[in-house]
Amino acid sequence: MREKEIFKLNGFIGVLIELILIVGTVLSVRSFIVGGSVAAFIIGIILVLIFLLLATGFTIIQPNQAKVFTLFGNYLGVIKQEGFWFTIPLTVRNNVSLRVINFNSDKLKVNDLEGNPIEIAAVVVYKVFDSAKAVFDVENYKDFVHTQSETGLRHIASQYPYDNFNNDFEISLRQHSDEVGDELTKDLQKRLSVAGVEIIEARIMHLAYSSEIAHSMLQRQQAKAVLAARKVIVDGAVSMVKSAIDQLNAEQVVELDEEKKAQMVNNLMVALVSDKGNQPIVNTGSIY
Repeated sequence: MREKEIFKLNGFIGVLIELILIVGTVLSVRSFIVGGSVAAFIIGIILVLIFLLLATGFTIIQPNQAKVFTLFGNYLGVIKQEGFWFTIPLTVRNNVSLRVINFNSDKLKVNDLEGNPIEIAAVVVYKVFDSAKAVFDVENYKDFVHTQSETGLRHIASQYPYDNFNNDFEISLRQHSDEVGDELTKDLQKRLSVAGVEIIEARIMHLAYSSEIAHSMLQRQQAKAVLAARKVIVDGAVSMVKSAIDQLNAEQVVELDEEKKAQMVNNLMVALVSDKGNQPIVNTGSIY
């Protein structure tokens, strides 16, 4: 099914035709009453029937609304232009909203790429671009969008890890929400094109580890943060120790053999890297 325009006239032209039929009916009835003409009576009845038949052809289209018309089970076409219209009588009309619609999916419990159970939910923004597909190709396009959105969200969530602990360039659900949202939008568009629906945007709105592993994963994240911080501290300490030894050698403040250099490096590294306060030991030499 695809959208096609149905025959239509300005509604006020239809009103004018109806007024002409009313005038003709009145004249026919008058002729029958005055002259007793049976033919005038029959014409009057026919005009009344035509009037009632054409009266079923009027319709009003609201802004951002479409109406799909069928006649005795046959698809005739669509009117999307707002206004007052006259079209084929005796048709059945299905209203379809062309407005932008958004909804929040339920929180789903799924497994990410690494098999960790997570909770995830998304917000989906869409609109109907083909009202004929929305009416005839699926049972209920809104229910179809909701169901397929959850299916697509489960699929995308299983393609990526929740977090990236080993490779900073690998896409993860937590760190690359924009990229994941773009992939989700593309996936949903493929699934929902059959219903005449255009996905405007799809974004993750809730993401968390499942309750049974949340505490363990939090400890893992904290441990990673501690290791990263310690690495920065160690790198800085090494740079400071190297700078100190180079400066002592350059200014010839003191002569250090390899053993004393090693001892000095050890003491400086302990003092700089330790996260606890250090008590300095002053070497004053032997008293004897």
